[in-house]
Amino acid sequence: MRSIAIAEGEGLMPSRFPLLRDSALIYGRLLTVDEPHLIERYNKALKAFGLPPTDLQAFEIDRTGFSPQVAEELGDLSYLDPHGINRRFIILTPAQIDLPVVHTAFSNTSQLMFEFMSRNQRAINALTIKDVIYGEIDDTVSTVEDIEDLLSISQVEFRVLSAEDVLGKAAELGTLVDRLKQEPDAWRYDDMLHRMVELAKVCGDIRENALVPDQVIFRHNAYWTSHFGGLYVFIDPDTTTVICDPSAPGFRRSRPWQVSYLSIFDAERVFRFLAETGRLELPRASWVEASGYLEHRAEMVVRGLIRESEPNRNLSNVDKVWLQTWIHNNAERINQDGNFPFLNAAKREINQLGQLRIDEVSPGQRFLVVRARPDHPDAWLTNRLISDFVPSDFVSRYVFNKQGFYADYEGYSQNWRAHVVDVLKTAYLKDKAAFRARLYGLTD
Repeated sequence: MRSIAIAEGEGLMPSRFPLLRDSALIYGRLLTVDEPHLIERYNKALKAFGLPPTDLQAFEIDRTGFSPQVAEELGDLSYLDPHGINRRFIILTPAQIDLPVVHTAFSNTSQLMFEFMSRNQRAINALTIKDVIYGEIDDTVSTVEDIEDLLSISQVEFRVLSAEDVLGKAAELGTLVDRLKQEPDAWRYDDMLHRMVELAKVCGDIRENALVPDQVIFRHNAYWTSHFGGLYVFIDPDTTTVICDPSAPGFRRSRPWQVSYLSIFDAERVFRFLAETGRLELPRASWVEASGYLEHRAEMVVRGLIRESEPNRNLSNVDKVWLQTWIHNNAERINQDGNFPFLNAAKREINQLGQLRIDEVSPGQRFLVVRARPDHPDAWLTNRLISDFVPSDFVSRYVFNKQGFYADYEGYSQNWRAHVVDVLKTAYLKDKAAFRARLYGLTD
């Protein structure tokens, strides 16, 4: 197990790792921007951020407006995420709500953007007809120097602007409308009426079109962040739990009366925390047998051992029969590793007893046989943490922990990269929702 310091896509420009890009395993499902008026609006937002405009005639964006092509042009993957805090956003169209977020220092950025866009759908629909919406997710912290800076963020506020100041003009028009209603002689003021007509040409009828976002403040709940080599924050009613490398500044010193600190290298304590707080689904026949979870883990263990033994082997023709033959021919290595025999024994015990006596399992192997409780609000974050303890399962790493997956991918041989991509395309990309439902019990 190792902690991961990069943000999703960090260091991975579109021109790098073309196999991932061509297979839609990185920067996939983005929205193409190629209409001149939308590019012009995007450039107005860039200018407002103090950035040079793009010369691209077409590029792609994610939910936040981040574009890998623009990032490559600027030579700055963090052009919308300076210092990894107070994330900037650019909204050209309401359709961005359905896109992923492919570059961020906080795992909950995607959820925050979704909540903002869904809660203010009417205003966003109206504004983007005429203008571009941009701003930042302000959390009152300008830089992150230690854990205290992260813990001080309890909520975020969306600071919203528009290039043509449609928001400001709508507010001005609203004030004039109120004045017209409340002051008996206001209709006599020609200058005011002319100004209202000018504003209405830009804003339309603000009585029908909501142009000002209704909700801009949101809770900052459990998350993972790339700061300090990868840090998890879980929030429970009576305490906050931080899981990270103990070398992170502020570890066990920031708010010790309120915060519980766990080393990400301490598998036993991390597992106990997740189990005691109800975040884990322990191995029971009720879900293990139908999901094929242990079979999946066993196959991933074997594939990991193949990579360690023969990192440059061409695996383009690998199938179930080949894998079974490899297992027979490498029995000594498999037994020495121990994880494959353990998973087979766990499967037998669950078949016989209906559950696995988890207390008798070594701390390092417990994460092989559990998944996040699907109905827990932190299910995705918990599965992400579990994947840190099972790096051989590159499928789970890709599903829940793309930052970790991309870091692992950089160390793979060319043949192993091709094999990993082929497995992901075959096992996951064909029907992602069905795969997540079967293996992890998650529904979109």
